[in-house]
Amino acid sequence: MESNEVNVDLSAYDNSWFKPGRTVFVRSLWYLTNVLFFINPLNPSSGLKVFFLRLFGARVGSGVVVKPGVNIKYPWNLAINDYSWIGENVWIDSLGQVTIGKNCCISQGALILNGNHDFTKAHFDLIVKPIIIEDGVWIGARAIVAPGVVCHSHAVLSALSLASSDLDANSVYRGNPAIKLRNRGLTNS
Repeated sequence: MESNEVNVDLSAYDNSWFKPGRTVFVRSLWYLTNVLFFINPLNPSSGLKVFFLRLFGARVGSGVVVKPGVNIKYPWNLAINDYSWIGENVWIDSLGQVTIGKNCCISQGALILNGNHDFTKAHFDLIVKPIIIEDGVWIGARAIVAPGVVCHSHAVLSALSLASSDLDANSVYRGNPAIKLRNRGLTNS
């Protein structure tokens, strides 16, 4: 009896359609820079990291802070606006465009992931979707933002949570998948 079952076949994986956006030489230079100056916890200089991000094509605003241990896949797909903070050990897997608004906090160990695989396809096809993190958003420690998500203005994603769909403005989310708990309720005091 023959089986009609379809199995995953990673030997047939083909992401030839995906274009990283720079030459192999530039990507190699970035990988070296990323290891020496970003992932390396011994480099505390945020200013030097911002310099390298701009050099490699990222759009970076004023007052941006990039802590040690940060891993960025492709800086040319990254925009970080004024006074945003990127915490220790954050991974920005920027296969596609990642936009971070003004006054955002991406906390320690968070994962901004805009590449994934289609688990319904036998060849595990690559999926790349943009991520937008609007002004004033706080992504908690070790939280994950999945491909295609928009975190609307001043949303909060609590620590260890997974945003697999858009987050409403001025709202607090928690869990896997993240669910809305309440309104944020900002004050000036």
